[in-house]
Amino acid sequence: MARTDDDSWDLASSVGATATLVATGRAIASQDDHGLIDDPFAAPLVRAVGIEVFTKMVDGELDLDTLAKLAPEAAERARANIDEMAVRTRFFDDFFVAAVGGSSTGASGKAGIRQAVILASGLDSRAYRLPWAEGTVVYEIDQPEVIEFKTRTLADLGAEPTAVRRTVPVDLRNDWPAALKEAGFDPTKPTAWCAEGLLIYLPPEAQDRLFDNIAALSAPGSAVATEFVPGLKDFDPEQARAATATFSQIGLNMDMPSLIYHGERISAADYLSAKGWNMTGVSRSELFGRHGLPIPDRDESDPMGEIVYISGTLD
Repeated sequence: MARTDDDSWDLASSVGATATLVATGRAIASQDDHGLIDDPFAAPLVRAVGIEVFTKMVDGELDLDTLAKLAPEAAERARANIDEMAVRTRFFDDFFVAAVGGSSTGASGKAGIRQAVILASGLDSRAYRLPWAEGTVVYEIDQPEVIEFKTRTLADLGAEPTAVRRTVPVDLRNDWPAALKEAGFDPTKPTAWCAEGLLIYLPPEAQDRLFDNIAALSAPGSAVATEFVPGLKDFDPEQARAATATFSQIGLNMDMPSLIYHGERISAADYLSAKGWNMTGVSRSELFGRHGLPIPDRDESDPMGEIVYISGTLD
């Protein structure tokens, strides 16, 4: 179903189901020998959502060997996507750990950041699994139903946050800065911002507004991490559907192309640089090589093939 200006979702539908897809990737990647990530909450959260094919994947009923027999092309893509999820998760994990410094002072000798904001947090469990420095407050922003589901499910599991966790149940198309401040956010203090896996689901103008708001709410010393997908400017929905058609053989019928806003947009690095942020980027291929994983062959039909992961600071 195509996106609309006022659409909504839960974790089993529309954009919400992509959060469950991502959590499935994190759950499988957490079991890999490379040990890049460890997300013990991903699998139980996926099971709680209840999408059958994702549950079978995290439970090992539909592993890559089985998938290779059913749909070899889908298995190759799935392996690359799982490795992608490992390096992507590690990138944002490392960003937060570096931002808070892990103690009262960071590597620079300055006090680490003590408030973090995860935009469109979905099934992200970083507030429960990262080694946050004492006194860190983590704000999670997402649709009310998504926030409520994750909070309840993790409570039922007996999970406890490793930071002060404050939820902000609001649609990012609404006045989320006001809701964030109402939840206790202090714009006079440095903040670590994370917009992981979010931008492709925003129209270009909405992406710009998002970073306008981040810039307006950020004190000097703040940090930000996100990504940029250059291929969106040439994105062909029909070509993308054809490239992922084999996934339907395993019961995965998500129409991802209909969820993505494509076309020209400004890189987050360029946009924030123009506002005084010092930004750097690293490509997906570089991250694969950095962590010793085989670099997937570039599929020209895949608009997500050359993601650039971006981070920076406001000095």
